[in-house]
Amino acid sequence: MDNNIRVKLGRRIKDLRRKRGYTQERLSELAEIDYKYLQRIEGKNPPALKIDTIERLAKALKVKPAELLKF
Repeated sequence: MDNNIRVKLGRRIKDLRRKRGYTQERLSELAEIDYKYLQRIEGKNPPALKIDTIERLAKALKVKPAELLKF
C-alpha cells in the first residue's frame, strides 16, 4: 500500500469511528487491536494494514471491509 492510500484509509476509519461515537480506545477494544496501533493507523504516517486488521476494524465499525476503501 502506498502512503497516500494508507493516509486515506486512516482518515476513512477515523471518520467512521467518529460517526459511531467511538473513541480510539473503544474501537481498538472492539477490533481487538492495540490502542497505539490504531493511533498510528489514523495518524500522519500510517503502517500498511493486513487484511485481517481491515476485517476486524470493519466488523467493529459495523461495515463491510469494502466500505473502508471508499474514499
